[in-house]
Amino acid sequence: MRLSLRFIIPLFLALGAFAYAVVPLVDRLTLQWFVRDLDIRATLIANTIQEPVQDLVRAGNRTRMVQVFTRITQDERLFAMGFCPPGLGPPIATPTLPAEIRCAELEKFSGPADHLLKSRDGPLLVSVRLLDAQGPSAGTLVLVHDMSFVARRSAETRKYLFYFFVGLGAVVSLITVVIAQLSWRGWVHGLHALLRGEGLLRPTDEPDVPELRPIARDLRALISDLEAEHRSRDDEQLAWTPDTLRAILHGDLRGQEVMVVSNREPYIHVREGQDIAVWRPASGLVTALEPVMRACSGTWIAHGGGSADREVVDRHDHVGVPPQRAAYQLRRVWLTPEEEAGYYYGFANEGLWPLCHIAHVRPIFRTRDWEQYVKVNRTFSRAVVEESKSPDPIVLVHDYHFALLPRMIQEALPDATIVAFWHIPWPNPEAFGICPWRDELLDGLLGSTILGFHTQFHCNNFVDTVDRQLEARVDREMFTVSYRSKLTAVKRYPISVEWPPSPDLVGKPVAQCRADVRQRHDLPPRHAIGVGVDRLDYTKGIEERLRAVERLLEMHPEWVDRFTFIQIAAPTRSRIAQYQEYEVRVRAMAARINDRFASARHPAVVLQVEHHQPDEIYEYYRAAELCVVTSLHDGMNLVAKEFVSARDDERGVLILSQFTGAARELPEALIVNPYDTDQCAAALHMALSMPAGEQRARIRLMRGLIQDFNVFRWAGRMLIDAGSMRRRGRLLERAAAPDRSRRPAAAYRAGRGR
Repeated sequence: MRLSLRFIIPLFLALGAFAYAVVPLVDRLTLQWFVRDLDIRATLIANTIQEPVQDLVRAGNRTRMVQVFTRITQDERLFAMGFCPPGLGPPIATPTLPAEIRCAELEKFSGPADHLLKSRDGPLLVSVRLLDAQGPSAGTLVLVHDMSFVARRSAETRKYLFYFFVGLGAVVSLITVVIAQLSWRGWVHGLHALLRGEGLLRPTDEPDVPELRPIARDLRALISDLEAEHRSRDDEQLAWTPDTLRAILHGDLRGQEVMVVSNREPYIHVREGQDIAVWRPASGLVTALEPVMRACSGTWIAHGGGSADREVVDRHDHVGVPPQRAAYQLRRVWLTPEEEAGYYYGFANEGLWPLCHIAHVRPIFRTRDWEQYVKVNRTFSRAVVEESKSPDPIVLVHDYHFALLPRMIQEALPDATIVAFWHIPWPNPEAFGICPWRDELLDGLLGSTILGFHTQFHCNNFVDTVDRQLEARVDREMFTVSYRSKLTAVKRYPISVEWPPSPDLVGKPVAQCRADVRQRHDLPPRHAIGVGVDRLDYTKGIEERLRAVERLLEMHPEWVDRFTFIQIAAPTRSRIAQYQEYEVRVRAMAARINDRFASARHPAVVLQVEHHQPDEIYEYYRAAELCVVTSLHDGMNLVAKEFVSARDDERGVLILSQFTGAARELPEALIVNPYDTDQCAAALHMALSMPAGEQRARIRLMRGLIQDFNVFRWAGRMLIDAGSMRRRGRLLERAAAPDRSRRPAAAYRAGRGR
């Protein structure tokens, strides 16, 4: 031991001296590296935004330039940004630009030693870049980088170096002591004991009692979740893709089966003469969920309403979809005409739909419709139990057609994890209170483990409604509702579209799309086109949209015979009187506008009331100069996001209603009040006159958001939250009642027997 100490003490002294000499050198090198990297980054930013900045300078739009700079400086390492015009006037800058930086004194920041600036906000690095417009200088761009992270990195580096040298000294010392001990006369005995396993500690992460091992595994997973709660799971994902969803299923959910329940099916088989055609319905729900199910490979339960749906299913009412390459199973549920009339056309779409949409159509509630609604929800509940291969599946229940279904599934499969998503707006408590069966609807939805809405506003309305109508405990900090001894989390999940778009949808070049669409409608090659894509529904604001087109041609007659608006309106719910009347009004308005401008060689409005396949719709998106979404009230509206995702040419303008959930995520669109006809007409003129540079800047920002917040992220966040709540629930149940380990299977068998 004395010999060992004679070696160990000088070793630690030498390592300490070496570390004392190395750390300052590492700090200097780290600072030089970061300064060089930030200078390169500044050059890249200047080159990237040079053209948009020049466009804004020529337009004299200082406010928009500040907005662009503010969005860019959201990066945590970019502290401020400004622009000095050639005349050395006051800078156009973000509010965070330090007062020490003046346009007339930029020379002192151009030298290599004068980049660094000490301010009350900490160390800053100033980069100055000239913007050249193939001639005289177009101005100077000033970028101020926050260097505080360098100090943090240096501190971390010193800490890690300290730990490294301490660890190195400890390892070398340990090896020295071990060698000294083995040299002692008892080393043979120690080696034999080691080989026999004597003295080894029992692993502490696995309990002795086999019955406690599942609890221990769930506890470790829960501790891991709690340790990670300070950071977003979303930020850990480099890209949200189908593979990301599969990883979540196999990691967070351990390969559990996933079932989706919706009224509308993702593929409809229809008879066309002797052939059977496959249609994709015009539904935002289907647009969002179909790529998710292709990634999850689960079972989708839906109403089979196609004329040839029964001809293609097997004896269990299953059919593999997509037709080209089956990735999941579609289970079809059959309804009688009376059930469909009462449940779908009656209670769901004459009652709940107008109740939840502020579209000035009176909701109609009939007792016989309610009875069919309850009956159909019960039918789908039995289908979920029949399709479940385990007592604890993950069931995603979608939309207002199945408000009662979560509670019914929870009663039949108590261990199921139920995520219900309400795709339409949720009204305020006063509006919802007119429904005669409001308590039953709320009770059904609170059978969910998680209840999701598009926006926080709708979450707030739901929680307020529960607080007003039910004897429930509402936690507004955590946004949970405790009702009937069950906890339901109310969360915001903004829905989105697939990214990147399928090659089948965007494979056709934009130039070819433009030529084909114009040739199809007998329009000149340079004729401007606007497009609207909706179901023929009174909440979509189609009448308001057409009035805006008419007003545009009144206010700006130069667009007569140079602009045509094409409205694609998929027929929907044609058995309901309000929808029949709405179609008549829309057709009459389109005809009247065309008659008013009959002197033009080309129509002002083209109305297509027919079903279009997704590839046909994307062709119109890619061919149009602008897309108009003027919903009077909408949960999200995926048409807006589809248009943006379709424009890989970075052209086109989106005009978006302020009453959509999408308006909160896509502020770069031209946001309008659809009831203000003059404002909408002005937006149409602005879109048709917008320079290419501004179009490109707006569409890039919107495409970036959709890329980051795509449909896989929407579904992944729900599945992550479901997995976390699932583990916590199991841990609490097992800790409270160890003998419950036999209950899930018994309940599952009882549920399937109902």
